[in-house]
Amino acid sequence: MRKLELLAPAKNLECGIAAIDCGADAVYIGAARFGARAAAGNSVDDIGQLCQYAHRFDAKVYVTLNTIIYDSEMDDTLALAEQLREAGVDALLLQDMGLVGRVALPIHASTQCDTRTAEKALWLESLGFTRVVLARELSLDEIAEIHKASPELELEVFVHGALCVSYSGVCYASQYCFGRSANRGECAQFCRLKFDLVDATGREIEHQRHLLSLKDMCQIDAIEQLADAGACSFKIEGRLKDADYVKNVVSAYSQQIDRLVSKRPNDYCRASKGQVTYHFEPNLRKTFNRGYTHYFLNGRQADISSFDTPKAMGEYVGKVKEIRGNSFNVAGLAEFANGDGLCFFNSNHELEGFRVNRAEGNRLFPQRMPQSLRPGAALYRNNDVAFSKLLASTVAERKLPLHMTLSTSDDGFALEALHARATVTFEHQPARTNQHDNIVRQLSKLGNTPYTLADVSIAEGAEMLFIPSSLLAELRRMVVTQLEEAPVKQTSNQDNQQMVADDAMMPNGWQREYIQHTYLYNIANREARAFYQQHHRHELAPAYELSPTSHPLIMQCRHCLRYALGYCVRRGGRQPEWKEPLSLRLADGRSFELKFVCDECQMNIYAKE
Repeated sequence: MRKLELLAPAKNLECGIAAIDCGADAVYIGAARFGARAAAGNSVDDIGQLCQYAHRFDAKVYVTLNTIIYDSEMDDTLALAEQLREAGVDALLLQDMGLVGRVALPIHASTQCDTRTAEKALWLESLGFTRVVLARELSLDEIAEIHKASPELELEVFVHGALCVSYSGVCYASQYCFGRSANRGECAQFCRLKFDLVDATGREIEHQRHLLSLKDMCQIDAIEQLADAGACSFKIEGRLKDADYVKNVVSAYSQQIDRLVSKRPNDYCRASKGQVTYHFEPNLRKTFNRGYTHYFLNGRQADISSFDTPKAMGEYVGKVKEIRGNSFNVAGLAEFANGDGLCFFNSNHELEGFRVNRAEGNRLFPQRMPQSLRPGAALYRNNDVAFSKLLASTVAERKLPLHMTLSTSDDGFALEALHARATVTFEHQPARTNQHDNIVRQLSKLGNTPYTLADVSIAEGAEMLFIPSSLLAELRRMVVTQLEEAPVKQTSNQDNQQMVADDAMMPNGWQREYIQHTYLYNIANREARAFYQQHHRHELAPAYELSPTSHPLIMQCRHCLRYALGYCVRRGGRQPEWKEPLSLRLADGRSFELKFVCDECQMNIYAKE
């Protein structure tokens, strides 16, 4: 029996509670500082409230302290980690090795740690990490290989949301181009820009396309395969997304995991408690997406990129049938509402959007008629007003099933549930009829509490004694009050100073680039430098943010433009006619050289000086 965890993003307290209500077994959230999404910070008080709410259902709260830390910030980081421990947080996601062994909480190796191999996962485990967040690029076979090498190490995998084109933690494009470090939570989304693809002679192969922009990940139909490969935590990307996104996506994945647990109850169970009742049908097509992909889950696939736009297209709703004046008809089965947002690709292959001012069946009146809209154009809806209104309501309710026991006492009656016990004084009197049905009816009235009645055990003879409904209600209220006011037990060992194994020797370069460009270790403070020296790596450069190098390697990508454009001869593509090296060129003229590392099936991107 293995516990499966659905891990949801929390931009703030509201999103975190929404995630728990919709079935998440855990949430990850950023504190005020030191998280890899600088724009999604939260106070310790809010995080403490989220812990109280989540722990009621045995759900967990993880906090992202996954940036690299400068020397001047180390004391503040450690103080914050201690405050988070006191607030009830269950684990910290870390990137900076200067924090290993210095925080009294379980630690998870962030995806920023760039874990692609069993060798590195084993090393991280030897350092005291209880969980590793694997690189998004890994296949099922690669995940299974890591699990086989370390069966006790928890493996967390991304299953939904936006994709970084570079392996996380080793992307320096934003820092190089804009002075904004992705390793400091300030990614400027360099990969969503337009580029020309140019060969060594200056010949333009592709003009102003989003050549590094990927579709969004969606693994909802691969949860069973991922679980069988060894993943235990299924992570949804999106700490900058709003509550509507969280409600829809979490509900969809939670129901999918429930189906797996029902199908294989001897193999899998949920990691938290509570029964969720849904009041809507989740639909992933209606939530922000750039089109969906399995990425590399089943090996290299051609259709993972979104060259024409980095924006959300939404769901396909039909084609333009006929344009007349300031309106047009749509051929399709979709229903429309005033205010819907639609988009289409114009003749320049650019995504163009507009708002529906009025909808009369399938005849739509835009707020302003797009001049480039033509009959036959495929339409996509990226803002569904009716669905948004639905999500604004209560879409799910999560309840804890209570098993109650009613018994007699010397001078009245007692009611017990979990660790709560209440008594009332009332003379024992024979009842005219059996009281069973009324007892169950009164104890079931749990209203807006987080509980629902699973069953009632009635002591022998008690159901034949008269007990007023008002006293049953009083017993129920007292028990619920005790349960709600009792301190919520934290779900993890809060005295968890990491013990680093004496033989925690660093692997001899899990990727060749780490040997050639030692700033990839992201060493930004004295403690991190001492850590690597202790673990047998003495000749390492400071983090790129602290000591920029010439002609730096700014991205390592499994996404390959040779393959995407049909020119990978190793995989059946045609022989390229261009002269390498190829370069990506921004509209402002800045250029970046591509190097294809075919024996590792990888594309590296270097900044030109």
